[in-house]
Amino acid sequence: MQSLRMIEDWPVPHAAAAVVRGSDGALLGAHGPQEHLFPLASVTKLLSAYAVLVAVEEGVFELDDPAGPAGSTVRHLLAHTSGLAFDEHRVMAEPGNRRLYSNAGFDVLASALEDASGIRFDQYAAEAVFQPLGMHATLINTAHRAPAGAGGLSTVADLVRFAAELQSPKLLDPATLRAATREVAFPGTSGVLPGFGHRRPNDWGLGFEIRDHKSPHWTGTANSPATFGHFGQSGTFLWVDPAADLACVALTDRDFGPWAAEVWPRLSDAVLAENA
Repeated sequence: MQSLRMIEDWPVPHAAAAVVRGSDGALLGAHGPQEHLFPLASVTKLLSAYAVLVAVEEGVFELDDPAGPAGSTVRHLLAHTSGLAFDEHRVMAEPGNRRLYSNAGFDVLASALEDASGIRFDQYAAEAVFQPLGMHATLINTAHRAPAGAGGLSTVADLVRFAAELQSPKLLDPATLRAATREVAFPGTSGVLPGFGHRRPNDWGLGFEIRDHKSPHWTGTANSPATFGHFGQSGTFLWVDPAADLACVALTDRDFGPWAAEVWPRLSDAVLAENA
């Protein structure tokens, strides 16, 4: 894919890698070091959310079980509506009223899963998600205090395996995945989309951001409203566009900033155009 060569011109210190996969299983293009280990930052939330959803299906706990602040549930924490602050265990709002993007909320999720299962979160995620998908380089090292919402490490080669799961789930019931990625949790909730400002509404599923009609956005202008995924402050993103039957992953070693808000949408639009 010629469009992926655009990453050669990105202003990153050393490494950038990208991959595109079709929903039919075809690897449509790859560029850059596919096995290079990158910090994921908030792309970690997709992996952690998936582990939580597997735990729900395994009966470890339920989406509407209490977790976090009074009145909050596992569902609230996944959807960033628990009321917890961004990076501290301080209550800022009543559960369900505001989309307060919260790393702290994912740490609470990890603790809730550990309490309910008796298994360390990083071990649960590895056994429930990474190992079955062959993501052997990926880890969330919560045993050494890496945050469950931002402390993951992975490669493009591993994340395209995860993208394949998002396009055709084997670990989750398709209805569970659809609810997490296509159905807005707590519709109409407004809040800040990190790096892009306040959005009314700020649509989110269960751990997955839903693009809807947000503008500007880190995906492309040609991405459909059904696009879901996440980006990370370490200069990383993963999106799946069901309307285009495509998934795209890009990882870099430069923190998110204006450069990324400029070049990421261009890459996404080029990828979509090349595969139209």
